[in-house]
Amino acid sequence: MTPLRRRMLYAISFESLGILVAAVSLRLMSNASTSDSLALAVIGASLALAWSFVFNAGFEAWEARQSVKGRSLRRRAAHALLFEGGLTVLLVPVMAWWLDTGLLQALAYEATLIAVFIAYTYLFTWGFDLLFGLPESARPSARPTASLL
Repeated sequence: MTPLRRRMLYAISFESLGILVAAVSLRLMSNASTSDSLALAVIGASLALAWSFVFNAGFEAWEARQSVKGRSLRRRAAHALLFEGGLTVLLVPVMAWWLDTGLLQALAYEATLIAVFIAYTYLFTWGFDLLFGLPESARPSARPTASLL
C-alpha cells in the first residue's frame, strides 16, 4: 500500500469509528441532545480528519529520518499525545460555540474526550498496524525520503 493510500485509509477508518465514540461520550457528559452530540462529533471528526492527514504526514517524515525503526511504546505514546494536543487547540473553541458554553466547560468536555481518545488512538493504531503492517517509515529496511507523500 502506498504511503498516501495508507494515510487515507487510516484517517477515514479512524474517524468513522471515532464519530460513534465521540457522540456517545458527548451525550453522556453534556446536556446536548443526541442529534447535537452526533452533529458535533461529525464536525469534530471533519477537523480531526484534516489534522490527522497533516499530522501523520509530518510524523512519518520525522519517523523516516530516525535511526531506530519500529513503533515502540514510547513512540506510540508520543504520537497519540502530540496528535491530541494539536487537535485540542482546534476543537475547544468549536465545542464551546456549538454547545453554547464557556471555553472552560468546553475544555473540561475536551479533557474527557482526550482521555477516551488517547486510549482509542493507541489501540486503533496498534490494531491498524497489525492488520495492514507498519508503514514504510517504521520498517527496519526503510530509507528516509524527502517526499511527504
